[in-house]
Amino acid sequence: MTSTQDEVRVIEAGAAPTRFARGWHCLGLSEPFRDGTPHSVEAFGTKLVVFADSEGKLNILDAYCRHMGGDLSQGTVKGDSVACPFHDWRWGGKGKCTSIPYARRVPPLARTRAWTTLEQDGMLFVWHDPEGRAPGEEDMYIPRIEGALSDEWSDWVWYTTEVDTNCREIVDNIVDMAHFFYVHYSFPVFFKNVFEGQVASQFMRGQAREDMRPHASNTPKMLGSRSDASYFGPSFMIDDLVYQYEGYDVESVLINCHYPVSPDKFVLMYGIIVKKSEQFQGDAAEKMANAFGTFIAKGFEQDVEIWKNKTRIENPLLCEEDGPVYQLRRWYDQFYVDRADVTPEMVDRFEHEMDTTKAVAAWQKEVEINLEKARENAAAGV
Repeated sequence: MTSTQDEVRVIEAGAAPTRFARGWHCLGLSEPFRDGTPHSVEAFGTKLVVFADSEGKLNILDAYCRHMGGDLSQGTVKGDSVACPFHDWRWGGKGKCTSIPYARRVPPLARTRAWTTLEQDGMLFVWHDPEGRAPGEEDMYIPRIEGALSDEWSDWVWYTTEVDTNCREIVDNIVDMAHFFYVHYSFPVFFKNVFEGQVASQFMRGQAREDMRPHASNTPKMLGSRSDASYFGPSFMIDDLVYQYEGYDVESVLINCHYPVSPDKFVLMYGIIVKKSEQFQGDAAEKMANAFGTFIAKGFEQDVEIWKNKTRIENPLLCEEDGPVYQLRRWYDQFYVDRADVTPEMVDRFEHEMDTTKAVAAWQKEVEINLEKARENAAAGV
């Protein structure tokens, strides 16, 4: 007879939901969409077209023309409408066909789907709801970013990449303290999560790792970092991120956002702005933002490499020092069910502060071992 302790843990991979999350999804920076041409965006299992009208207002419609299925994103912008390349049917930002040049009249039923948009802090958002409902007051949860578009901060440095997996993988990271040490070579010493309503937060404090990022001579020594990061809805995270150096801090805001293309593919975007200071004025702040952007891009590339090679897992086996994965997923589920099916357990306040004692001790020992190996290699000329 096999004892319980001898039983092999079986991974339940499950399947990614075919439904897409209800909420605001960022499509990127606004200005690139204002170049006078229609833009194609594959999202939510379909294709959208984004275009600016004559006043610069950005509109989003279903990309396929309701006439004969032409792709509006391959057409042209004419006045306040986007014109289909197939027969020149023209569609306004509210979804109504505004003109058919060769026809005496526009059919009364000539209407396509117009998507609700939000422009804020230099970014374009689109609202998605499987039930077809417009956002209510309770859904206006994307906060303003104080430094965005301010002369006291740098411009956005923005990156976009496509990832071939379900987007829940990136959301799981908000509770995963240990991966910051092993994947990103950070050193968390404090880690706390708070979930409430449509917001999930991570508060992390870290110290510098000399074994992975040795201090270069004649440069300020990095001491650590402070990160207050929150998902506002299912896909848009704002991280108030402070890098601490000897003698000064560098304040930044990091955006980590995504939108689904299909159940097993999403577009990942991340951007950063840096606050100007006595140490970083004008071009110096822009250069620092670009340097941080390059650094952060490497971090996301490390994540992507993990996601490319791992399996989906519905029943992760956790230890005491792992974060509240199941509680996070329960919070995340609220965006994948009808509003009437959102339960109190999905939105009630939940807090979890990690006891980092064991982890910090183990990681400090690993850092010391790595530093000793580096010294030995240097002495041996390796």
